[in-house]
Amino acid sequence: MTARALLTWLERALLTTGVVLGIWCAVVLVRAHQTQNMPVPKLVVTQTALPGDSTTPAAPVPAPAPGTWVARLEVPSVNLATTVLEGTDDGTLRRGSGHIEETPFPGELGNVGIAGHRDTVFRPLRHIRLGDALDLTTADRVYHYRISKTLIVGPDDVYVLDPTAHPTLTLVTCYPFEFVGHAPRRFIVQADLVSQEARLTQGGAPGSSGAGAAVGSSGSGGSGVSGR
Repeated sequence: MTARALLTWLERALLTTGVVLGIWCAVVLVRAHQTQNMPVPKLVVTQTALPGDSTTPAAPVPAPAPGTWVARLEVPSVNLATTVLEGTDDGTLRRGSGHIEETPFPGELGNVGIAGHRDTVFRPLRHIRLGDALDLTTADRVYHYRISKTLIVGPDDVYVLDPTAHPTLTLVTCYPFEFVGHAPRRFIVQADLVSQEARLTQGGAPGSSGAGAAVGSSGSGGSGVSGR
């Protein structure tokens, strides 16, 4: 094989590789965009009696199935908007961000963990600043947070998901953002709850409650610090 033929073959191989990578990136971005604007489900009241004193303890709420809609996360200052799905498996994180298993759900007391890929839905986090506002919308409430801390940790530093005494939200993604391949570290954003308000019910009126008035019990931060 002559040098000219070798260069021609190499040029075609690189071109083919570039086209394949371009198609793969387009598919990933399209999937992420499809869930970015997923609407918040309509609130349907299923309770048959008002909560109050009862001799029968309330049954625990089962965890939703993997991939189920959990909330919508928005950080207006960096143009971040993503659907939060249940779980952090690869299939779920290809569609949006994911609620980290074994951490509390929005509205429960403690440290809610959400993971996302650094090259799709959580890419805007590279521009986050302390004090930025963050909103988490569930089927029945809107939780308003304020960014209180950012830090860079190793993938085994799961202490960032430890339970907290006050309502906290922890976002996890890989770092550095521009790293090629599997990034070696994790970028962490933590936010404190400052207020919450009820969404409009069907035929009902909105309500509101003060900062930190989350209910329920906290889960344990046993999940690994994941992300891409």
